[in-house]
This record gives sequence, structure tokens and C-alpha cells, in this order.
Amino acid sequence: MKTKEISKQRLTSDLLFLSTEEEEVEDVLSNILRDRSHIDETLRLASEENAAENYHAAIQKLRKIYHAAIKPMEQAYKYNELRAHEISDGEITSKPMVLFLGPWSVGKSSMINYLLGLKDSPYQLYTGAEPTTSEFTVIMHGEKTRSIEGIVMAADSSRSFSPLEKFGQSFLEKLIGIEMPHKLLERVTFVDTPGIIENRKQQERGYPFNDVCQWFIDRADLIFVTFDPTKLDVGLELEMLFRQLKGRESQIRIILNKADNLATQDLMRVYGALFWSLAPLINVTEPPRVYVSSFWPYDYAPDTSRELFKREEISLLEDLNQVIENRMENKIAFIRQHAIRVRIHALLVDRYVQTFKDKMSYFSDPDLVFKEIVDDPDKFFIFKSILAKTNVSKFDLPNREAYQDFFGVNPIGSFKSLSAQCSYSSGCLLDKIEKAITSELPGLLSSINPGKAPPGLSSCEATGCGDKPKNRYRKN
Repeated sequence: MKTKEISKQRLTSDLLFLSTEEEEVEDVLSNILRDRSHIDETLRLASEENAAENYHAAIQKLRKIYHAAIKPMEQAYKYNELRAHEISDGEITSKPMVLFLGPWSVGKSSMINYLLGLKDSPYQLYTGAEPTTSEFTVIMHGEKTRSIEGIVMAADSSRSFSPLEKFGQSFLEKLIGIEMPHKLLERVTFVDTPGIIENRKQQERGYPFNDVCQWFIDRADLIFVTFDPTKLDVGLELEMLFRQLKGRESQIRIILNKADNLATQDLMRVYGALFWSLAPLINVTEPPRVYVSSFWPYDYAPDTSRELFKREEISLLEDLNQVIENRMENKIAFIRQHAIRVRIHALLVDRYVQTFKDKMSYFSDPDLVFKEIVDDPDKFFIFKSILAKTNVSKFDLPNREAYQDFFGVNPIGSFKSLSAQCSYSSGCLLDKIEKAITSELPGLLSSINPGKAPPGLSSCEATGCGDKPKNRYRKN
């Protein structure tokens, strides 16, 4: 009996010791882990749901305008075959996309884990000192936490990832989606990318890595290009990446991560070395904003610039919040810019059609006549006539060579002139798209910002509406 009592006492003491040890470990971890309350405050994640309802209502209006006024012109003049960028319902209704790019093991995945609070959760992104992320990982909102294969994501037409099928099955096997219920993911989607490895050839990835990056870059609202103090060298793959970022400088933010690993003086030297490395790659008057901090769940290292790092982190969060709050305005601006390009394309095709009809005679060879027009459009004032009549900027015109390829696939006889694209019931296609550009889209923009007057887009002078074709079926 005494032996049993002694063993019970030992067991009890061991359990007490273990529980005390676990409590001490939790206390130590709580002291090591960084407070995340400022993330929710800065991103306003506890805001009311009325804003979300208004956002969804505006999205449905935007979708209706696109399908009624813009898409019919796209289809009539096969704009998607010129630009190879088809706008789907999934892209219109999609949330803002934040893209993470940069060399391997610079903290891209750790930063996403930190922003979403995924530390020690089953779905935290794997991190390590070696190259760990070999897939394109899309983290998005869902009713429950689950992972989705790339093949399923591409097959789902309600999402915006269907066009990724063109990169082949090998890429889809490297595409992973993670859905989880999270307040931040209700407003934004994160995309984690494989790290750039300079000593590996692109062909070894098994899919067109640069083309896939370009697809995501074209659709990203904010692009975080991440570095750390040990990886500042610029190789061929990183140089190619910055070429792909040309024209998107307003969306680029440079992050110098793991800054608390350095003393203040060393950090200043590394900061200068980063600008020195990137200067030849970013040829703009105003360079992108650079954030210097350490983005991961643990506290800053002692004897470092804690206050500076905290302010930098809050500035980055405010930058991210600005993108989230302006998501509707950005989407309307994107659709309007797309509508202007579609309209310019339709005007050019109409000009080609009219010139072809004017030059044709009874004895003419149609193939030779049209070849002459396509090979030398300036001889027939195709592009100059559009500039003269519509006030379109010459910088917005597509390349002349692009129309040689376009008409090589699409015979000129398959297109009607704009004046023939009218009906008694629905009116003219050109009238619809010009109304969308000059009235409906600016009106939608002013409705979501009642305090702001819409920009000067209500007149044809702003967009160069030019001559409108008359509706042959409507009496004046």
C-alpha cells in the first residue's frame, strides 16, 4: 500500500511539474511572439458589413454594364484575339490581389503567415532557410478551411483562374489554392510565388515561369517584391522579372525584410546596396516605396530600431488598406480603360473595312487590295484618320504589326462596319460603349463616392468619342 501511495505522490508531482513547465513555455512564447492587434486596427477588419453590401451591389452594376455595353463590341470585332485578355465574370467580381515576388527564402511565406495569424495552424505556409515554396499558392476566403488543387481552380468558371489552363497541366500541378474563413481574406487575396533561383534554368521548372508571373502581375493590385540583407544580387531571372514589371511601378512596393538581423549602421549600408542593385532595373523618376522591417510573428531582435520597424510595418499596412478601400474605384477604372481600348479597336477595324470597300472595284483582286492596305496602313491614313476624328492619343493606339497578325487570322470580310452594327430595338454598339465610357461608369464611380464629383469624363472630348454612326433603323 505504501508503494502505491508513493507512486501516486510521484505521479502527482510529475504532473504538477509538467503543467508548470507548459505554462512557463507558453509565457515564454507569449513574450517572444509579437502583438498583432495593430494589424486588425490598421486594416479596419472590425468595420461594419454595410460597406461589403454596398461593394457587392456596385460589383453587380459594373458586371451589368460590361455585359450590356462592352462585351457585345468585344465579340463583334474579336478584341480578345488582339489582346488575348478576356475579362470573365470571375475577374470582375474578384477581390484585390496582392502578389509576393522575390528571391527564395527572403520571408514571403512568413509575411503571409504573420498577416493572417497562421502561426502553428495546420494551414500555415511552410517556411525554412532552404527554397521551400515550389508552387504558386493562392490564399483566399472560404466558408471553411481547405486546400484546392490547381486543376479544380482552373475548371471553376466562377473564379478568375480559368485562363491559367493555357500554361499546361504541368503548371496546374504547381498551383494550389487555400481557402479559409478570415476577415482580411474577405477583402483581399494573397498569392505566394516560388522564389527566384538564379542558378536554375527556367526550363527545369517544367512550365513557363515568366509567362505565369506575367499573368499574375497583369492582374495584381499590389506587388510586394521582397529581399533580405543576404540576397541583394541581381541575376538574369530577377532582371527578367523587373522587365515584366515595367509599366506597373505604381503597384510595386519593395520590402527589405529581416532588417532586425542587422545593426543600424549595417542596415544603412544594406539599404544603399539594395538601391544600387535595383537602380538599373527601375528606370522611373520616382522609385517605388521601400519598407524596412521584419515581417514575421516573433518579436524584433534586441538592440535594434524597434520603433522604426513598427512604423514601417504600420505604413505598409496602411498602404495595403488603401488598396482594399479603393478596390471598387480601381475595378471601375480598369473596366473603363478596357472599354476605351475595345472602342479604339472597333474604330480601327471599321476604318480598315471602309478603306477596303472604297479601294475595291469590279476587276480588283480582294486579297491583293487588302494586303496592300494591311502592309502599309499609313498610305491609306488608317491610324491618322482615327487620331484626327476621335481625339484618341497616339500612345493608346495598338501597333500596326498587330493588325497584320490579326487580319491574318480573321478575314476582313467577316467584319461589318460600325454603321451596320445597329438595330431598332437595342440601338448601336458604338453608342452603348460610348455611353458606358462617358456616363455610366463615371456615374457608378460617383455613386460609391457621394462626396466626390466624378472626374471630367462626361464629354466626348475626354475620351475622343468622335463621329457616331447613325442608326439606320431609327427615324430622326
